[in-house]
Amino acid sequence: MNDQTPILDDQTDDGDEFLPRRELLDRIDAAIEAGDTALLNSLLEPMHGADIADIIERLAPAERRAFLTLYSGEIDGEILSEIDDSIRDEVIEQLPPEVVAEAVREMDSDDVVDLVEDMDEPDRQEILAALDATDRAAVQQSLAYPEYSAGRLMQSEVVTAPEHWTVGEAIAFLQSEDWLPEQFYHIVLVDPRRHPIGYVTLGRLLASAHSTTLRDITEDSFRTISAFADEGDVAYVFNQYHLISAPVVDRDDRLVGVITIDDAMSVLDEEHEEDILRLAGVGDESSLNDSVMQTARQRVPWLATNILTAVAAASVIGLFESSIAQLVALAVLMPIVASMGGNAGTQTLTVAVRGLATKGLTKDNSVRVIRREVLVGILNGAIFGLAIGTVTYLWFANFGLGAVIGLAMIINLTIAALAGILVPLTLEKMGADPALASPTFVTTVTDVVGFFAFLGLATVILL
Repeated sequence: MNDQTPILDDQTDDGDEFLPRRELLDRIDAAIEAGDTALLNSLLEPMHGADIADIIERLAPAERRAFLTLYSGEIDGEILSEIDDSIRDEVIEQLPPEVVAEAVREMDSDDVVDLVEDMDEPDRQEILAALDATDRAAVQQSLAYPEYSAGRLMQSEVVTAPEHWTVGEAIAFLQSEDWLPEQFYHIVLVDPRRHPIGYVTLGRLLASAHSTTLRDITEDSFRTISAFADEGDVAYVFNQYHLISAPVVDRDDRLVGVITIDDAMSVLDEEHEEDILRLAGVGDESSLNDSVMQTARQRVPWLATNILTAVAAASVIGLFESSIAQLVALAVLMPIVASMGGNAGTQTLTVAVRGLATKGLTKDNSVRVIRREVLVGILNGAIFGLAIGTVTYLWFANFGLGAVIGLAMIINLTIAALAGILVPLTLEKMGADPALASPTFVTTVTDVVGFFAFLGLATVILL
């Protein structure tokens, strides 16, 4: 037993058993402040690379520089590949060149591609120079494919075998080779032209008799992915068909690499994160590690857009200035209609954008989904229209005013549901990103329709 502080225990201060203990984080901070390299190394030695990367990310810039000065010799490929993109370049600049070179040599080709693809050319060449000729060629091959494609996502290290080999021959081959990837799940079967024709899982390989030919134990889940396929489609295929890995082929269907489930799931996480950030209008690359100016630049465009839409809604209110002057209760009640419409539109919009992202919402079922959302809007409008109408009648002792706000609620919630589904569908058809532009359009529609319906009905019926 060693006497090092455990990374995890049954209870942490934040109630998450998978987070490092607060006591450990405090000791790490104290070691950094004291400049105690030996203590810092002893505290971090048992930790996973991903946890060390998280610690680096949570530090303020000055603390991060001190940490890297003390711990730079221990930064390896695993830690470097786990550090958030927003600060990775900053970390690399502070590390000694020999440490970066050794870390890069430990990384799989797909991780090196992820590391260098956004770098300036001089920095990229410096990283590539640390690789041997074979690995460098593999990385350069991946970089030749379009950004966000399967070719950028794949690793070039693939274990292959001819289909006529027996299990015994395959096992002997695996035991004799020292270049094999640290983690792989399949042996890909190829023909003489290097076309993938199937694959065998390692589990089934080890469970089969040595005399069995590999072609007899291939998996039904086998499918290839074009190197030019969008990485979002790659993530969908992995999730849809429960794949562990998949061979990647070029335009001639020749094997050029393999994508594993960890990379596919990382893409899926990134896609979900981008959708959430875009729906909120904060930029698809926003990070907790961004500076004040970076964060402000990302948010200003959409705040500016919202000002324009707010002006549009305000102009509708201006049309009914005299009505509001005659019946002040309208000014009190009209935000309720617009707010409910905005919330209802956001609900439908979120479901629609998620459906488009997961390919659950298609043109084959879009009419049915639109019909459902409209009926939901009418039903919810009737329920809340009756509720707010009753409250309004009791509040202002005005039956007509209660009826007006009830009707306006039904109209706006119905239109909100329709806009929430039609706007992202239309943007998708036009080739725009529904998550990026839909919220602004939907909010504008619900504000304008809400104010116009309520104030217009009040003008016609009450005044």
